Amino acid sequence: MQFSDPKAIYLQLADALCDWILQGVYKPGERIPSVRELAAEAGVNPNTMLRTVAHLTENRILYNQRGVGTFVAENAREVIMEQRKKEFLEVELHRIF
Repeated sequence: MQFSDPKAIYLQLADALCDWILQGVYKPGERIPSVRELAAEAGVNPNTMLRTVAHLTENRILYNQRGVGTFVAENAREVIMEQRKKEFLEVELHRIF
């Protein structure tokens, strides 16, 4: 995570969590650490991490089970890959050309 990056910190954190999911650190159906634990590990405010988790939940990468915790969606890898492909085609490809 780079604080000088123009990309919002919560989006940088979301990218990092997605990378961990793709690498198998967090597997589909597996519970992820709490927002407070993730925030402490990343060295950010818990509200920033809460925004990150909310963003990933809205994008169907994570889901919340009330009273139990937050889990990786079964199809999270496919959703992440589709989003990254779309971002590449819409943003990065235009920069190249």
